[in-house]
Amino acid sequence: MLMGMVAFVPAAAAQDGTAQVRVVHASPDAPAVDVYVDGSAVLTNVSFFAASGYLEVPAGERRIQVAPAGTSADQAVIDATVNLNAGQAYTVAATGLLENIGATVFEDNLSPAAAGEARVDVVHLSPDAPAVDVKLADGTILIENLAFGEGATIDVPAGTYDLIVTPTGAADVVIDLSGTTLEAGILYTVFATNVVANITPQLTAVTIGNAEAAQEEPTAEPTAEPTAEPT
Repeated sequence: MLMGMVAFVPAAAAQDGTAQVRVVHASPDAPAVDVYVDGSAVLTNVSFFAASGYLEVPAGERRIQVAPAGTSADQAVIDATVNLNAGQAYTVAATGLLENIGATVFEDNLSPAAAGEARVDVVHLSPDAPAVDVKLADGTILIENLAFGEGATIDVPAGTYDLIVTPTGAADVVIDLSGTTLEAGILYTVFATNVVANITPQLTAVTIGNAEAAQEEPTAEPTAEPTAEPT
């Protein structure tokens, strides 16, 4: 069974002129943080290993700052300008160790999966880990040579999988995801976080629906609160 944080949250379509942004704290030695967009706090007291739900953010060039919790944007340890496209979903991750912490931005595909399929994102956020392969237990490679700061996406038939993560080209298992059940119409994101000696999988799950159902029913509105509380 995959251990980690799991939150099944319906994906809401971005409103006109907005993007969807979630934030992940993946810096293992950094304190809890507050997150600011264009100077306004949008998330507070986000601890390591936490991920927010998707927030609606105006599209365009946005300034994103991350500061130790309880301080201010003036004390930001991350100060990045990100260009957000209307209708696109993004994950902004605080990555690296504190001495060289930075923001890594990923585009997320929230479009419906094909009928009967699940979507899996794997994101390498372990700062001292080598590039990795994601495989089935029988050795079949699903994602190859994924380096720190990179992500990859695959769509697979719904079902239960014995997944493992190994250093690229090696057999040593660094993450064992045996018995992982993937449901149709769900986007699963596996963040490989922490330093390599304590590498830990963190799982989020977002309902994206399947193509056939999406033609019949509107996208549901969010009902679950994000792990990191917005202000």
